Amino acid sequence: MSVLLVGISHRSAPVPVLEKVAVTDTDRPKLTDKMLASDKISEAMIVSTCNRVEIYAVVDAFHGALAAVSELLAEHSGLPVTELHKHAYVRYSEAAAEHLFSVASGLDSMVVGEQQILGQIRTAYAAADAQQAAGRTLHELAQQALRVGKRVHSETGIDAAGASVVSVALDKASNFLGGALKGRTAAVIGAGAMGGLAVAHLVRAEVGSIVVANRTRDRAERLAETAQAAGVDAEVVGFDDLATALSRADVAVTCTGAVGAVVTLADAHRALAQPGRGERPLAICDLGLPRDVDTAVAGLPGVQVFDMESLQRDPSAGAAATDAEAARTIVAAELSQYLTAQRLAEVTPTVTALRQRAAEVVEGELMRLESRLPDLDDGQRGEVARTVRRVVDKLLHAPTVRVKQLASTPGGDQYAEALRELFELRPGSVEAVATPTKDLNSLTDPTLSGDLSAALDPAVTTELQASRKDGTA
Repeated sequence: MSVLLVGISHRSAPVPVLEKVAVTDTDRPKLTDKMLASDKISEAMIVSTCNRVEIYAVVDAFHGALAAVSELLAEHSGLPVTELHKHAYVRYSEAAAEHLFSVASGLDSMVVGEQQILGQIRTAYAAADAQQAAGRTLHELAQQALRVGKRVHSETGIDAAGASVVSVALDKASNFLGGALKGRTAAVIGAGAMGGLAVAHLVRAEVGSIVVANRTRDRAERLAETAQAAGVDAEVVGFDDLATALSRADVAVTCTGAVGAVVTLADAHRALAQPGRGERPLAICDLGLPRDVDTAVAGLPGVQVFDMESLQRDPSAGAAATDAEAARTIVAAELSQYLTAQRLAEVTPTVTALRQRAAEVVEGELMRLESRLPDLDDGQRGEVARTVRRVVDKLLHAPTVRVKQLASTPGGDQYAEALRELFELRPGSVEAVATPTKDLNSLTDPTLSGDLSAALDPAVTTELQASRKDGTA
């Protein structure tokens, strides 16, 4: 079994495409169930954020699983498979692990170094685990990715550029409003993780008050209480009264996860027409995918909308080159250790099967000896048995230790395969546990196969081969 990654992110696709492939919390269980219904996929995890959708699947065949995942994404998004392939990226086996480690470290984020992605990966794993869709392979991969991300953030300054997309969006809003948010009124629409992060940033920016709106009022009230505990006035308005919230706000942050527009043109018109609003400008940070704000709102006088598309082009979303390089060094070291551990785990069943085979041979020969020399007393029989076992153990010690050492190197599975061939360790009874998963380093096989075009668009094939050639993921 190997890990297949099929993803679409802000780096590979425009916002309109990201909006169509976006996976909500409601969508995730249904898509996961559909993947597990395929006989080519045994484990599945979906990482979905405001600027990426990545499917990690444990598969037994590259082409068939890729076709299954592609068709599922096409059905979900309403886009043809050929159109998805223009924007998708594919990673397999070792490259899939390297990519997830980079993502967890914030190296692939729109705002390089942001830490929110760690919580999103944790949520993705928890959701997969709750559906019993994450087995040993994804469990170990996800847990290691989280450890790598935490280490990168604790040992480098990669997150100095900003804590998240929220910070960049609010910086742009602050500049639009004259350079500071202190004392102003903010509206937060959506009380999820992004809403909580927005409140935290607004509190640090010393806003005067916050108005919170959410479909579930209880969550909005809890978020308002958080702001109040930090010394900022906060109140809750009904989700059907967004115009009131906007009419009082200088800056609004929206991220609801809704499928359609939440803030309509009519809402904005009513907000701007409220008595007492005057000519105050309104900055809206639309962090939703799909968009929360009707695109026509950006055309209203005095209104500036900062959406994910504009944030993609912001130069402040980068981290210092030295910090990014330090993060990549950590990712490379952790990846090497992870792959070594995986290869050792794969060769261990082969060594176990070999020793089991040797034990069976020894027991068989001792039984034969007993039938041939029935006059041996218990002491003599015991000494012969111990001697034979010591001889066998000494003969097996060097090759089994060496094969474990060699297994930690690229191509190390070949030595385990040699053991299976030499000692006839074939699937059947106890030897069945000796058959390892597919080589973590066999990344070139899928793209070199002639039938790949049946499941993968040439654009994606070219990218996959290029990423392997230069060693990146």
